[in-house]
Amino acid sequence: MAASKRRVPVSQPGMADPHQLFDDTSSSQSRGYGAQRVPGGLGYPAASASPQGAFLADPVSNMAMAYGSSLAAQGKELVDKNIDRFIPVTKLKYYFAVDTMYVGKKLGLLVFPYLHQDWEVQYQQDTPVAPRFDVNAPDLYIPAMAFITYVLVAGLALGTQDRFSPDLLGLQASSALAWLTVEVLAILLSLYLITVNTDLSTIDLVAFLGYKYVGMIGGVLMGLLFGKIGYYLVLGWCCVSIFVFMIRTLRLKILAEAAAEGIPVRGARNQLRMYLTMAVAAAQPLLMYWLTFHLVR
Repeated sequence: MAASKRRVPVSQPGMADPHQLFDDTSSSQSRGYGAQRVPGGLGYPAASASPQGAFLADPVSNMAMAYGSSLAAQGKELVDKNIDRFIPVTKLKYYFAVDTMYVGKKLGLLVFPYLHQDWEVQYQQDTPVAPRFDVNAPDLYIPAMAFITYVLVAGLALGTQDRFSPDLLGLQASSALAWLTVEVLAILLSLYLITVNTDLSTIDLVAFLGYKYVGMIGGVLMGLLFGKIGYYLVLGWCCVSIFVFMIRTLRLKILAEAAAEGIPVRGARNQLRMYLTMAVAAAQPLLMYWLTFHLVR
């Protein structure tokens, strides 16, 4: 007896599977609506951006951005005015306009000022040129870096003697700053009392007085390497060098104004200016020794 053949129905295109319990409608929905509808948040379709909505939204955002920009510009202008009132930022930029070549020449001038001939500061249309173009111009980069290095070298010297402590290092730094402040105030008071009309500004004084830290660093380092003999030899050389440097620099700032005013060379006021120049130059070696002698044992 021949086996009975079971007839399997063939599904036609577009017809559902006869063995499927439920109809699959996802494909038809995707074919009917997938290319035209974008689902939104929480199962709802996203609202289409109409031209009227864009027209109303853009002016508001533009006004907010413009208002915020104007507030930021006003705040920046107010901050700049207040900063310039107390801290001359624009002037400070001039004193830090240095390069590697200037730093090398300036350090050589501080250590060997004896062969230098032209000590005049160069001007361009009544304005001094930037320090990187004139080795005679004062700067604040070398004094600032020299002060930081001096504090680090002082900490090294105290550490090699088992005397290091944060309080002692802070005292060393604060005492150096205090002496610098006293120097500046004393010179300004002296210039006022003897009525000196000079272009020597307070920042110029800080720069010139800060050059002594270079010699102090050399003296302490040589003291650590070679003992007291190396310290006294190098510090003595640097003291004489800074004395010569200050004399030749300040006499152009203080005494040259007297000559321009027609004050006699042997006049009483001019003698006071000469004494002031000598006193400022002589104070540098004394402070160099006072701030470093206890660091070398």
